[in-house]
Parts: sequence; C-alpha cells; structure tokens
Amino acid sequence: MTTAGQQTAAPAYGEQARTPETPEIPETLDGPGAGEAAERVWRNLRALVLERNERRKEVAEALGMSFFRAKALRRIARRPSQMSELAAELASDRPYLTLVVDDLEKRGLVERRQHPTDRRCKIVSATEAGLAAAARANAILGSPPAALLTLSAADLADLDRITSSLAALPQD
Repeated sequence: MTTAGQQTAAPAYGEQARTPETPEIPETLDGPGAGEAAERVWRNLRALVLERNERRKEVAEALGMSFFRAKALRRIARRPSQMSELAAELASDRPYLTLVVDDLEKRGLVERRQHPTDRRCKIVSATEAGLAAAARANAILGSPPAALLTLSAADLADLDRITSSLAALPQD
C-alpha cells in the first residue's frame, strides 16, 4: 500500500498495472490464494457466459422450442444415432427423450429409420429442415459476446491460449 508521497513501481514489461478492482493472482496454483483466484475466474466466466450473454433463451425463441429440444436436434444433426446413444449423451431418460424426438419428428426436423443391421433398433437423423434449424442454433450459440470484441488483440490471444488449454484437458 502506498502512502502520500510514495510512488508505485511501474509494472514490468508485459505486465498490466493492478488496480484495486484487479486482485493479485498467485504465481502458483498451490500457493495461498490460488483457490480464491480460481473461484473468482470461474465466477467471472459464468457471469460472462451464463448471465450476461445467455444464448439458450435466444435459441429457444428463434426455433420455437425448448433449449433441450434444440440441444437434441443439434446433436442429431451432427450424427444420426440410436435413441439409447442419444439418451446417454444428453443425460436424459429414454421416455422423456422419446417425447422430445416425437415432437421433433412432428415438426419435420428429424426422422426415424430402420437400423441397417439390427431390425429392433431405429436410427434418428435430421431432415433438411432439421439441419437448417440446427445450423441456425449453432450460429446463435457461436456468436461471441460483445465484451470479447472489446478486448485488445493481445488479450484476446491470451484468452484464446488459456481457454484452448482448458478445453484440451480431460473432463472431470
């Protein structure tokens, strides 16, 4: 802390000046304050993505369906699958997923076909209209928040490097 008449040292090359709003981040993850820093970063990421830039509602309104139905459609558009595979990937129970797929089928967005080698199973795939709706949802979800566009090129490159590293880690 500085007192009257004292000057603070300028940040080293490549470092940003800290303000009272920018708390110190520890040098290592095992030192004091590392857990607090990680919690603060996570809180900020959640606020940016889930609170300030909620795209799920926008997708639901654009497609005229619940976000879960849009999520199921996006997954089916990526790869036709059996209902059991879809249920597992979407963490949904089979009866509910059957209702979801029935609704998507009534809307003309998906179709069920006989499995080529197992007559007991059906494969769910997207129709042309379903592929178009999934592409629309993906475009909405892929649109970056305005806040990202205000970052400097260097900050955006740093954030890209960091988030790419995090995305490459195995899931918990």
